Amino acid sequence: MTAGLRAERVSWSPGGALVLDGVSVAPEPGTVTGVLGPNGSGKSTLLRLLAGVLAADSGVVTLDGDPLASVGRKQAARRIAMVQQQSDAQVELTVADVVRLGRVPHRRAWQPASAADEAAVRDALERSGLADRAHRLWHTLSGGERQRVQIARALAQEPRELLLDEPTNHLDIQHQLELLDLIGTLGITSVVALHDLNLAATYCARVVVLRQGRVVAAGEPGDVLTEELIADVYGVRAEVTLPGARPHIRYLGTTTPV
Repeated sequence: MTAGLRAERVSWSPGGALVLDGVSVAPEPGTVTGVLGPNGSGKSTLLRLLAGVLAADSGVVTLDGDPLASVGRKQAARRIAMVQQQSDAQVELTVADVVRLGRVPHRRAWQPASAADEAAVRDALERSGLADRAHRLWHTLSGGERQRVQIARALAQEPRELLLDEPTNHLDIQHQLELLDLIGTLGITSVVALHDLNLAATYCARVVVLRQGRVVAAGEPGDVLTEELIADVYGVRAEVTLPGARPHIRYLGTTTPV
């Protein structure tokens, strides 16, 4: 049996507009895989297909070898957690209340929280460094703190697969690093859509690069993030050096002079 979450040649064309075209992704269990590409390349759509939020027009997403559609939504939610791009909703919930939402897949409708549920919430708050903010109102938090709450909510699901859609957007450098440090220490299979190539090179074991809905390269960051690929996919001239096993990218300008 094939372990874990996989996409095999998935395509999605709403209204005939091609968004993804034959994309395959097979994250290594327990590692972080980065999904890269310019705006409109299909990163968010791929994550939604992996989460089961969208259904592929062709190809298949599998979980432990079984089509995700056959697993059942609740069972899949116990295995797969997704962190969407930051929400600015002014909800009157405490941090602990938001994190408790991660336990919904583990309870029957209207069933009160169990001791195991509360233990999972406490653990998620501790792991994400939010135990001292449990009673703060969600809408009073900073952007970085809100992202950590969403990570904690996902951890409360006790997933084996974690999907994150550009979680560092709108965060300052310190909070970007703290967030990706946290993801890297979780020890669960994580797929992260990112814009920043240096962050991807630092934190991802493997990367998949999309352009116009197709995979143009996949592999370890040092093999994939070359000067030629960056020029071809992003239209940017770059100097790539390899300190240790991780590439570092210095941008030199666009390939087309303004």
